[in-house]
Amino acid sequence: MNPAPLTAAEQASLRRRCTVQVPGHPSSAPGAELVRIGQWCQEHGWHADVYGEGKLIDVFERKIATLLGKAAAVFMPSGTMAQLIALRIWCERKGSKRIAMHATSHLELHEERAYAHLHGLQVTLLGARERPTEARDLAEMLATGAEPPAALLVELPAREIGGRLPSWEKIEALSALAHDRGIRLHMDGARLWEAREHFAPKSLAEVCAPFDSVYVSFYKGIGALAGAMLLGPEDFIAEARIWRRRHGGTLVQLHPFVASAAMRFDTQIAKMPAYRARALDFAAGLSTIAGMVVDPQPPQVNLFHVHFAAPPAALTTARDQIASEDGAWLAQRIGPGNTPGWSSTEIYVGDNLLTHDNSIVVPLFAKLLALAHSHARATSLLAHPQMRATT
Repeated sequence: MNPAPLTAAEQASLRRRCTVQVPGHPSSAPGAELVRIGQWCQEHGWHADVYGEGKLIDVFERKIATLLGKAAAVFMPSGTMAQLIALRIWCERKGSKRIAMHATSHLELHEERAYAHLHGLQVTLLGARERPTEARDLAEMLATGAEPPAALLVELPAREIGGRLPSWEKIEALSALAHDRGIRLHMDGARLWEAREHFAPKSLAEVCAPFDSVYVSFYKGIGALAGAMLLGPEDFIAEARIWRRRHGGTLVQLHPFVASAAMRFDTQIAKMPAYRARALDFAAGLSTIAGMVVDPQPPQVNLFHVHFAAPPAALTTARDQIASEDGAWLAQRIGPGNTPGWSSTEIYVGDNLLTHDNSIVVPLFAKLLALAHSHARATSLLAHPQMRATT
């Protein structure tokens, strides 16, 4: 008989006890990050900001603006806030409430449609769900006579479809068409740091050049406590600072978040090539296991999806069993796959996988699927052995 599913708290406790961690970066001990922030600020003589005004935040904003080739930048507590503000500004300047984005955009799937409820914006979902937005999608929408959007949001890479990226030529074509029709192009660069490796040797500034505004995150690949940055023209960022206050984001002190990002930024950026190389190697190893599909293969960034010929409940039970018996945490969120009876998870390759080679982790994934099949047979839920292509 299969055990009852663990609660979220029980899963978190189980994960903390594991000595082998596959996804992401190592977790800090309680309070360790705050101690490190305090020590770093003392060593470098950084003082707290006051409502977003201070030397540390100013220096860091200018550093990121220079790196990304934009005139100005403003630190934001969250990416949700940053992107809503960007879209609101571009819409007000255009005198339109219409925006466009991919159907799997974070704003559409994971933010309770805040763009509509907070700002009254109306969305056009653009392009095929299984691939990034392209110029042909925008052209087809415009050809119908539909209202052109004031701004088009493009996520690089597109997380919900396995971290896929368009070719550089397709980005240039989309940018050219958008700007020819007076449409502002905004980048959801939550994982821009990871995406640059795919476009190497292009610099981050060159990758950002086709876009009018850019949002980047500091808590994902960089691993900071929280925080984001919005970049664009000087007048755009000056207006964004006003909107940050309107959103309640100009906290009395932002420096713990800024310091957490600034103190590790250069080190983490330098690791991005190693993360991508390890992702390619790991994906190749997983692809040797029957009943397991890596998507896309090869990965374009250090993030990809893995699909399993077993239902989510069985795979989750197997994951927890391996965590308990082998001390290895193999996957975080496990959900339904694109094929009935299959399941899917996201693999983000960070510091954790740099410390474990394929000889250790790939056999654990083979065991994961075998255990999931066993649990599924116990409940008559075993998936059909063939999976539908997701390209």
